[in-house]
Amino acid sequence: MESLVALLHMVIAIMTFSKANKTVCTLRGEPVNPELWKDGDIIVGGVFSFHSSWEIRQLTYSIMPPPLKCISLNFRDFQYTQSMLFAIEEINNSSTLLPGVSLGYKIYDTCGSVAVGVRAAMALANGYEKMSVEGPCTKHAEVQAIIGDTTSSACMAISKGIGPFKLPLISHYATCECLSDKVKYPSFLRTIASDHYQSRALAELVRHFGWTWVGALRTDDDYGNNGMATFTKVAEQMGICLEYSLPFFRTYPEDKVIRIIEQIKSSTSRVIVGFLAHWDLEVLLHKFVEHNITGYQWVGTEAWISDSVIASMDKHHILQGAVGLAIPKTQVSGLQEFILDIKPLKSSGAIFTEFWEALFQCKYSTKNDSVSTTPCTGNEELSQVQNLFTDMSLMPIFSNVYKGVYAVAHTLHDLLGCKEKCVSNKQPDPSTFLKHLRKVHFKTKDGEEVYFDENGDPVAKYDIINWQLSKKQHYEFVTVGIYDASFLGMDRLAVNMPSILWANNSTKVPVSVCSESCPPGTRKAVKKGKPICCYDCIPCTEGEISNTSDSVTCLRCHQDFWSNIQNDGCVKKETEFLSYEEMMGILLTTISVVGAFITIIIAVIFFRYKNTPIVKANNSELSFLLLFSLMLCFLCSLTFIGRPTEWSCMLRHTAFGITFVLCISCVLGKTIVVLMAFRATLPGSNVMKWFGPPQQRLSVFAFTLIQVLICVLWLTISPPFPFKNLKYFKEKIILECNVGSVVGFWAVLGYIGLLAILCFFLAFLARKLPDNFNEAKFITFSMLIFCAVWIAFIPAYVSSPGKFTVAVEIFAILASTYGMLFCIFIPKCYIILLKPDKNSKKHLMGK
Repeated sequence: MESLVALLHMVIAIMTFSKANKTVCTLRGEPVNPELWKDGDIIVGGVFSFHSSWEIRQLTYSIMPPPLKCISLNFRDFQYTQSMLFAIEEINNSSTLLPGVSLGYKIYDTCGSVAVGVRAAMALANGYEKMSVEGPCTKHAEVQAIIGDTTSSACMAISKGIGPFKLPLISHYATCECLSDKVKYPSFLRTIASDHYQSRALAELVRHFGWTWVGALRTDDDYGNNGMATFTKVAEQMGICLEYSLPFFRTYPEDKVIRIIEQIKSSTSRVIVGFLAHWDLEVLLHKFVEHNITGYQWVGTEAWISDSVIASMDKHHILQGAVGLAIPKTQVSGLQEFILDIKPLKSSGAIFTEFWEALFQCKYSTKNDSVSTTPCTGNEELSQVQNLFTDMSLMPIFSNVYKGVYAVAHTLHDLLGCKEKCVSNKQPDPSTFLKHLRKVHFKTKDGEEVYFDENGDPVAKYDIINWQLSKKQHYEFVTVGIYDASFLGMDRLAVNMPSILWANNSTKVPVSVCSESCPPGTRKAVKKGKPICCYDCIPCTEGEISNTSDSVTCLRCHQDFWSNIQNDGCVKKETEFLSYEEMMGILLTTISVVGAFITIIIAVIFFRYKNTPIVKANNSELSFLLLFSLMLCFLCSLTFIGRPTEWSCMLRHTAFGITFVLCISCVLGKTIVVLMAFRATLPGSNVMKWFGPPQQRLSVFAFTLIQVLICVLWLTISPPFPFKNLKYFKEKIILECNVGSVVGFWAVLGYIGLLAILCFFLAFLARKLPDNFNEAKFITFSMLIFCAVWIAFIPAYVSSPGKFTVAVEIFAILASTYGMLFCIFIPKCYIILLKPDKNSKKHLMGK
């Protein structure tokens, strides 16, 4: 409504101007007079909301609308005005600051209307006297600078209007971050910190208390919307989620307010961040009482967190335990007394009469007054009343007004060349003045440092306030911490946690999270369709860990490590190999040693009875060589037991290959001897001449040499080496010997198999040759066992995991060695020891 009225006035003024002579500078439209004024060499303007609202009228759009009628007197802005007047009086009485130059003022009432505020600013820039001057309108602005306004929206509109003229606007309470944009608002400065810092400070405060799931209410204007937008952005970066972010304005209809109430009631978050103007929160408080919205933890901005009016209205303790950011407490000596001295305001005319009547709840008598109304005498004393005007809780804001006026004075002092006396008392050029105003740097009489950054903002410092109930059930604003944006990192925020009393008078920090913290050993998995703060805790899979709470991912352990039971740490994997200490190793070692011991006993027996027919008849030289090789076969199995090393890996396979070939070569030699012996008994046969003892030794050497050459090539090209096998088991490491060259490994086994098959075949041919003791039969059985064992070994070797692979190989070695030892030598020992009567040439030659 007020925008339409102001727009109509502007249109009429423009139409009038277009008809006028372009060479005459004259005021168009009706003049707007200031509420308070005083002459001086240089004038400082002021725009304040003496009234907080206006009377709504129906417009007919057929006649010129009358000016707005302001209602609802606002005591706060009277206090701001008094602060401005106090600063000007101090400066005029100072002998060191602007000596010989007097400051005057012109102060307008904006009625809480943005459009009226713009109109007042234009009047301060152009002048309000109805006069005409020959020539174009090229004079300087009427005022040097403007102090005000209180709200961000009003400052944005005013600054856009006067910015092109370089006329400074210095606000004491407009905090919107958007006003730091020097492209849009080139002449705007302020003595209160920007919401750029407040929004970040609020987010850091919420994170400090561990709240990741919060709701938010904001005033539906530039202050609330811009501040909440910054808070939301920073909060998301810090891992804080907003369950809801609802706008509110004091003129919202009832149905909109009910939707806000229902949203809060249905929410699961227990913390509400209120980026609200104090008059909007006043309206909301009444609605919260009606709908029993209690028990929430409130976080507030400087707009209401230290407002005593809000505190006095909260009779149902809805805001109990609220914490928030307040402008640091400060004192300006003499200011409180000046504010409460209202007698100088009597010269201000009608506005003073209205102010006096509202302040003392009386009425200056007129003919139409009711008899019941208390008449005003004009001699009332402030000591008799206690209301918003006598409340000094906003002294930091009063100080901001004071500092804004002094910033103007110090800039003028420098530009006018003032020392003992100012060189000039003329108003400087606006552009030059604005340039120097941005660079001003001074200290107040109470030692507070004042300066602006490149955006026209002061350094951000806040007190952290906590609402605590006194014994008399009145709220006390207790300072529980500080926030200083000039510090870096976490040092900016300092909170005394034990001194805070939370909602419901609790000493325990409220919990407001969408999901509980995920413990170590788990990771967060965001729920589908939910914010990142709502998640499930998924246990880490085997081999992965998370050693911190609320881990987003699980980390895989190094290949030599595995996750513990809790999945919150990596432990070294158990290493597995066939050792001498375990039962299987002990058993195989025992069997191997026993086999070697039996072989030695048999060798001793054979040596003891080396001249007997049965020993001689079976080629004693090959028999002793065979026994020696069998003993080596038993002992070579021991190299497979124990931790694999580079040398043991090469030794175990080569020793096994060579000793087994030596063994089978001896058996093969004995088989050929049997065949040749019976061939030699045929008439005219001369076979044994070609396979005598030298040839037998040579054949054994030749067969073994071939295996030696294969092993040398294997060890030269790609030898076996120790290897950590991680495939069979995830939770442990299998230490084994990698064969290196697979071709070399299977060449060694293949050669052994080839000799064994050949030996079996020859022995099978000689099994029915006539003899009381035909050794070929026993060789056949031994080779049959040998081949059966090693044929069964191949699938068992391939499929056995870990140390059982080695055990299978040792078993195959021992089984085949025992098979040859028992089949070839036990029958002979039986005859030698138990049947000596059969150990004779006559018996052997019986057939």
